[in-house]
Formats: sequence, C-alpha cells, structure tokens
Amino acid sequence: MTIISLPGSSGYLDASNNRKVSYFSNPYVLGLTFVAGIGGLLFGYDTGVISGALLYIKDDFPEVNQSSFLQETIVSMALVGAMIGAAAGGWINDYFGRKKATLSADVVFLLGSVVMAAAPGPYILILGRLLVGLGVGVASVTAPVYIAEASPSEIRGGLVSTNVLMITGGQFLSYLVNLAFTEIPGTWRWMLGVAGVPAAIQFVLMLFLPESPRWLYMKKDKSEAAAVLAKIYDPYRLEEEIDQLATALEEERLRKQAVSYLDVFRKKEIRLAFLAGAGLQAFQQFTGINTVMYYSPTIVQMAGFKSNQLALLLSLIVALMNAMGTVVGIYLIDHFGRKKLALTSLSGVIVSLILLAVAFILESSTSGNVGAYGWIAVIGLALYIAFFAPGMGPVPWTVNSEIYPESYRGMCGGMSATVNWISNLIVAQSFLSLAEAVGTGVTFLILAGIAVMAFVFVAVFVPETKGLSFEEMEKIWKEKAWGNGSGKEPLLESRS
Repeated sequence: MTIISLPGSSGYLDASNNRKVSYFSNPYVLGLTFVAGIGGLLFGYDTGVISGALLYIKDDFPEVNQSSFLQETIVSMALVGAMIGAAAGGWINDYFGRKKATLSADVVFLLGSVVMAAAPGPYILILGRLLVGLGVGVASVTAPVYIAEASPSEIRGGLVSTNVLMITGGQFLSYLVNLAFTEIPGTWRWMLGVAGVPAAIQFVLMLFLPESPRWLYMKKDKSEAAAVLAKIYDPYRLEEEIDQLATALEEERLRKQAVSYLDVFRKKEIRLAFLAGAGLQAFQQFTGINTVMYYSPTIVQMAGFKSNQLALLLSLIVALMNAMGTVVGIYLIDHFGRKKLALTSLSGVIVSLILLAVAFILESSTSGNVGAYGWIAVIGLALYIAFFAPGMGPVPWTVNSEIYPESYRGMCGGMSATVNWISNLIVAQSFLSLAEAVGTGVTFLILAGIAVMAFVFVAVFVPETKGLSFEEMEKIWKEKAWGNGSGKEPLLESRS
C-alpha cells in the first residue's frame, strides 16, 4: 500500500483504494483520542491550577507565605508523585494494558483532589498533591501510547498531539476556574477540588472503550484485537495491519527472552531510541515551559503587576495562546514533520527567552509603577508560548509514543516520561530560588542557553518519523545502530 501526501490538503491518500485519510475521517478513532486525552486534561489542569491557587494558599497559611521552599514544595510534590507514577506506569501499561492503567490513574487522581480540597494545613495539602501527581504520572505515559496504537500512521502525529491540546486546554481551563473562584470563600479549595470532575468523567467513559488493539494482539486476544482494528481501518488496510502485527509478534517470540530495563542500555538500537526520546523530554522542561505555566501569575507580578486578579487574567491570555498554538501544531506535525517543527520552535524559544531576560534585567534597574519593561516581559511570555506550543509542546510526546519497538513501548515510554517529570521537578523546585539568587533576567538567560543546546541535540540525535509505521521505525534504529547492511539508502531518508 502506498500513502501519498496531498499538497495543500489536510489528509493523505491511500493509493490502494483511493481513500483519503485525514484527522476527521474516522469518528471512532477521534472519539478514542478525546476520551484518552482527558488524561492530558488532568495533566494540564493540575499544572495550571496550582499557579493561581498558590496566591490564595499563601493568604490562608502564613507559613507558606513566609517560605519560598514551602511554596516550591506544594508545587513540586505533585511532580514527585508524577515521577513515581510515570516510572511505574510503563510496567502497569505493559502488564495490565492501557485501559486498566487509565482507570487506575483516574481513581488515584480523584482521591488526591478530595484530599487537597479538604486539607486543614499545608502538609495534608502536600499529601494530596502527591496523590494527584501519581495519577497524572500514570496518565502521562498511558494516553500518548493508547492514542498512537489506535491511530493510522499517516495521521498519528496529529492524533497524539491532540493529547497535548488537552494538556494545554486543561491549563487554560484551570485559569478560567481560578478567575471564577476568586471572590468565593475557600477560593483555592474549589480550584483544587474541582479537578476530580474530569477524572470521574474519564473513568466512566473509559469503561465503554476497548483496550489498545496492538496490546490485545501482542498480549491477550487476537480476535478481539482484529475487531477493534476493523473499526479503525477499512478492509484493504486491515489485512496489512494484522500482517504487520503478526510479524512483530513472531519476532518477539524468536527473541526467547524476557524484556528487561537493562536491555534499554545494553541494546544499541534501543539505547539510541531512548536517548532521542528521553533527551526530547528533558529539553522540553529545561527550556522552561512549566516555569512559564506554573509561575506565570508570579512572573507577571514580578514584572510589576501586583493585583492577584490582574495577574491571573494576563496568565489566562498566555494559557489561551498555548492552547491555540497546539492546534497549529496538530496540523503541522504530520505535514511539516517532527524534526523540522522542533527546530523551528526552538529557534523562536531562544529569541523569546533572550527578550524576557533583557526585559527583566532592565526592569530591575527601575522602580515605581509598571513601565515599558513590565509589558515587554508579558509580551515575551506570550511570544515564548507562541513559539513553544506548536513544536516543543507536542513533538516530545508524539516521538516517544512511536519510536520504540512494541515490547519496549510501555517501558521506554514510562522511563522517558519519568525523565520529563524529573526535569520538571528540578525546574519547579529551583526556579524561584534561582531567580532570588541571581535575578529573574539571568535565570531566563540560562534557559536560553539550554534552548541552544536543545537545538543542537535535536539536529544531531532525533530522526524524522513523519508517516512511518512502527515497524519501519524499528528498522531505522537498527540501521542507525548497525549500519545499512543491505547497501540501500536508509529507509528514513527515502521517506522523509
């Protein structure tokens, strides 16, 4: 079967039966994507809501107001939980399946939301943040893999990026909720407690959805897998997909050995894939995205806007741009390609971070009312999101959902997501303290330097994966590891 890109179109043509494959061509796949993507909504809501809630938590608990470390701990304890959840999530996904992993994440997240809303003091609140983080960590591994395994390869990037749209949409929703509850008693309790609603909705909807067809075929029931695949592909394509799964299953049986975490570092082709995937996840965080999202109200106040409500309103605009940028990314990732999109995104991120740094350095030398430098800082934040959201937002999650062999997908996906959360934790735990020590402007300059390193890393280590099947990507890593023994041009170069 040949897949032909249609210039200027929003889809691809399946040459075997002249059927156009596009993002909206299969409502069933789109429904799976959006229900699974509620996990991304939980991820994004928790990321965004704490930034606004923290402003009011400081008002209720004087000890929090007096300690930057306690503020950072309230934010970052969810990241500790997410780190643990992501590490365990890979194993849960491979052993129990994507569906049960999602259901378990929903239960833990809902429990954490209740604990946070009822917390009598900062330390119980921190416990609730840990529970919520565990749920988010498992969901962050599960949703991209579940979506990728139910997606036709030619639109997989856009569908997996929908999960990132749900993340950014969750962040935007969190700022709306923050604004809605600013005048209500128990402000921050409502902000944090309402997070349990989407978890409950996903739990109910997920009960009616199937397990990932690839997991079913490889681990459990081939006939059930075929029934799910028949809802995703037409008869022409279905036969080819089942043949590819049968080949992958036979190769796994021939290995005659259990998959282990050590294989990720022992086997060169797996090691190269993990380096690319984990590196993308680390650089996504170290270029500062969740610094912007967690602390955007605080950054706005540092720029000179002292009102809590005004800070939240300006942060809402930043979150809206983040969501809109992700919509652009959904289109570009399957047309422009993962690698080119990441490099273009990083170029703009570097410029935006330098602009932010200059604005804060100059603003610190003035005093009094908000001046031009404060507004330049806010514009810099908006530009940062405009460049980051379409590229470095969706690309790391998309690439990590597709570059690993079937038997390592859950494991490596969990490990790379853990790298993301560890990096996230380091940034969240250190940003305010670093800004106090060296100044906000210098902190943004450091992030700009890291973004330059990220650009070089993507250029050197990350291949283009646009439109490739899982089996074709497995061959790419073998060629990179051991050379193109057939003497032919590498498969990647012929397809990109």
